[in-house]
This record gives sequence, structure tokens and C-alpha cells, in this order.
Amino acid sequence: MLHVTKSFLPDLKEYVAYLEKIWSSNHLTNDGPLLLELEKKLAEFLEVEHLIFTGNGTIALQLALKAYNITGDVITTPFSYCATTNSLLWENCNPIFADIDPVSLTVESSQIASKLTSSTKAILTTHVYGNAGDLELQEELARYAGIALIYDGAHAFGVNYKGNSIFSYGDITTCSFHATKIFHTVEGGAVIVKDAKIANKVRELRSFGHKGDVYLSAGINGKNSEFHAAMGLVNLTHFEEIKSHRQHACELYDSKLCNQLQRIQWNADLKRNYSYYPIVLASENDLNQIVENLINENVTPRRYFYPSLNTLPFVNAPSCPVSEDISKRILCLPLSATISNEEIIKVVDIINSYYS
Repeated sequence: MLHVTKSFLPDLKEYVAYLEKIWSSNHLTNDGPLLLELEKKLAEFLEVEHLIFTGNGTIALQLALKAYNITGDVITTPFSYCATTNSLLWENCNPIFADIDPVSLTVESSQIASKLTSSTKAILTTHVYGNAGDLELQEELARYAGIALIYDGAHAFGVNYKGNSIFSYGDITTCSFHATKIFHTVEGGAVIVKDAKIANKVRELRSFGHKGDVYLSAGINGKNSEFHAAMGLVNLTHFEEIKSHRQHACELYDSKLCNQLQRIQWNADLKRNYSYYPIVLASENDLNQIVENLINENVTPRRYFYPSLNTLPFVNAPSCPVSEDISKRILCLPLSATISNEEIIKVVDIINSYYS
């Protein structure tokens, strides 16, 4: 079975070398030496000031909201994974959905401005598949409104915008290091912060809200372990080769897939990480038929993102026509660090045959 993704695993000997360090130190969690080393190396690699390693990408979003003490109305995107909306709901926020651009699939400043009111407490949107919107305009809008700008950068590890890490935009960006991501620590995530005081607050909240015997706030357990940090330290050394292989795969898809398929429009100032390969079909009926054809040939794509988050049964929100339409027609094709040319051609042939 060819799945939509396949987690990268390094040579076992590389990982075991770090396990030996864990056995030697007997330090398994609570800011161990490997975790501190990973935080330092990730901050250097991504060229950001403050990076806090967390248990997963969802708790990273919750910590970002909690660090700014955000409750109430938050302008957000309907086109993302449910963790974006769920984090808002868990933190007693009210998601106000701004519709997406039909070609970039990101929420732009014009849509954000249309939802901005005196009750708006923050903006939380997603770098969809690692794509960037009009980031400078969004920063200006957030500063004018006097509210925090938070990005869900779950897909954006290693993405650069105008020569800078995409994580350097906004007040806080979160990232996911889940096993399906281009860089992973099996489970994990990060909060990337500009302001040192906010970074310290995130660290405090991540570790139950206390330092030693001094209790400062009602925190939570958002920490991660030495075992996850070890996987991150190994995988970071392979990131460029992983990205290069995925770039080749995406370019092969680009050259071979038929022209009837809509592709995402990438920001021209973006240096991509090739984390996903989405296509947009003409109709949901076409999507369903192509999915059936692929599954019949032991290929498993993914409807990602689906459904539009404003339609979730536990959310009461107005319609977002563009997001609702795109979410019914978008499909992510298999992509990994080890996918072969033959496997890509197999996927392409199945899809192209539908249009022949």
C-alpha cells in the first residue's frame, strides 16, 4: 500500500547512539541535555531567537494563546487541520472565520480586516502546506489593531520568506513535529517567539507553571522527552536530503500530471519545503472517483483539509464559501522522503487515465 505519507526513519545506529547517551545520563525528561541541545540547534538552523520544544503541535498552539492570555474573539482560518480550531475552543476563544483566497488557500489581510472588530483579541491563521500569505500587511493590521498575530506553522518547517525564516513573522508561530511532518520527533512541536518575556512565559506554562518550589501560574504539562529530542537531533542532520528528494518528487508530479488539475499558487517570495503535494479537482464527484480508483490500486491519498472547519458539528459559524468549496475538492497525493519515480508515475497514470 502506498500511503499519502511515510514517516522518515534514520539508520537505527544513529538513533541508538543517542539512546546510549540517555542511558548514561539517566535523564529522561524535564529539560534534559538532549532536549536543550535540540532547542539550541533548531533555533540556529531556523535562525530564530526563542524556540521552545513541546509535546506536540496542538499544545504549542494552546501555550501560544495562553501566554498572551487570549480569550474571546480570534480571527482564524476555516482551512486548516481541526487542531487550529480545537485549540481556540479549548482556550475559551471564539473562532471568527475569515474565508480563504481561492488560489493561495491562505487567509489574506483583506479577509482578516473584514472580520476585525473592537472585540477581536487576536489573529490566528495557518501557513497552509507551508504557503505564505501577505505577511507584512497582516503584521501592520495586527499592530494597528493592537492585537497578537499568531501563525499555525505546522507545515512550515524550513520554509523561507524573502530570505528569512517564515517563523520570524508574527508574534508567535507554532510548528508540529509529528511523525508525518517533513521534520519530526515522532511526537512533538515548538513555539517560536520573538519577545523574550513571552518566551519565558511559554516555558513557565509548559512546565506546570512553576520553577522549582516557586509556583507562578496554572500551567500544564507541555514538555517533551529525551527520546523524542534524540529523534529530532538525528533527523535534523537529514533535513536537506529529505527536502531535496521531496522537491524532486513534486517536480515530477508537476511535469507528468494532466493540466486539468488546479494547483496551489505559491507565494513568489517563498522558498518551499515541499511538505505536501495538493491538487484541486473540478468537483467533489471527480475527487471521490479518483480516490476510489487510487485505493483500488493500493494507493491511499488524503482529503486534506476536509471538512472546512466552520462546518464542524460543534462550531456555530457563518458560511465560508471558498473554503467549503475547496475543502470538498482538494486531495493530497503520496509524498515522502523515499517515494520512488515508479510510485509517482503509478499515481499519475491512475489520475490521468480518469481524464483520458
